[in-house]
Amino acid sequence: MRVSVPSIPDALLRAAAASSSPPTSLTAATARIARFLAPGNVAVVTGAGVSVDSGIRAYRGAKGRYLNPNYKPIFYHELMDASPKGAAFRRRYWLRSYLGYPPVRDALPNTTHYALAALQYASVVPKLITQNVDGLHHKALAHVWDEPRSERGILELHGRLRAVRCVHGHLTDRDTFQQYLSAANPQWKAFADELEATGQQPRTNPDGDVVLEGVQYDDFTVPDCPECHAEHRVNNIVRPTDYHPSSQAPLTLRALAQHKPEVIFFGESITKDVRDRSFHDIESCDRLFLVGTTLATFSAFSDTGADDHAARLLKHALDWRKPVLLLNVGPSRADALPGVEKIEVASGAVMRDVVRTVLGTSSLRDPVIADMLQWGIVKPPPEDENEIAPRAVG
Repeated sequence: MRVSVPSIPDALLRAAAASSSPPTSLTAATARIARFLAPGNVAVVTGAGVSVDSGIRAYRGAKGRYLNPNYKPIFYHELMDASPKGAAFRRRYWLRSYLGYPPVRDALPNTTHYALAALQYASVVPKLITQNVDGLHHKALAHVWDEPRSERGILELHGRLRAVRCVHGHLTDRDTFQQYLSAANPQWKAFADELEATGQQPRTNPDGDVVLEGVQYDDFTVPDCPECHAEHRVNNIVRPTDYHPSSQAPLTLRALAQHKPEVIFFGESITKDVRDRSFHDIESCDRLFLVGTTLATFSAFSDTGADDHAARLLKHALDWRKPVLLLNVGPSRADALPGVEKIEVASGAVMRDVVRTVLGTSSLRDPVIADMLQWGIVKPPPEDENEIAPRAVG
């Protein structure tokens, strides 16, 4: 299987760089987006750009280039490889994720998250589909919607970092799994504590992975699943020749212990249930609003037909003749598509005013909506963190 990285065509990047069209004013952008949303029954698709004001870096900058062009994710086939090489990839992933998860876990919803939450609460946006795995859309609605209601209204297309599943399907809360990792790796726990105390957190990518250089991963232990242990099951990916019930090879088995976060890795396909639900959400809406996405994210994209699904959702909306509006800073894969209207303004600069315009006086009378329009942080990553950093070899 050949796996490719979705990207923005160079022709679009060159066209964007050469464009001399005047920028859209915030007033004009607000009015246009409000007119688009006002009829209601709008499906929203969000990408990494929505979470930037929460301190979570996007993959691409305003010019459409990768902020860290040398960064490459661990591929699904690497993570699932039933060999010592695969075990090394898993150690590398879990060490970097162990250090990178806390900033994502502790991130707070920003003004765009709360603005979209207000539109969902007001039933203007019945369905929201997000490519992000940070859970911030759920956090923005947690005080008014319970978890089942949030699950019905928000589809996490690429999964969620806040849960981990073992090879036999046992689900563990990620905070609990972090405690397992800490207990199994006291030396790395001390290192993580030192990073927190000194404020020297490594550069964190949107998937919770961090940039580490000159680090050896051999001493990092991925703990076994307690439920598998209680059931006397082997929580590993092993070759038939590597394991036999009568075998005595605990070190080998621990080296191959396998857990996977509930996220879609690059080269992995989304599930049929998620795919079907996402298409249904597009079909049942009257229009589609894309926010903070270049439609060129790291996700399933291979010769098996598991193309980047957000781009497929856009195509599906166009096939169904749905009006489409894209709010994004910088080039995207949708820029050359007929039927897609684009506004190049940061969502955080306009979405609060958009909600006030769409909802009118109810944005003041309804205390829930009024609160949502006051909440939200604006704390983007410092620009000096956008340096080019090499991939650490695992």
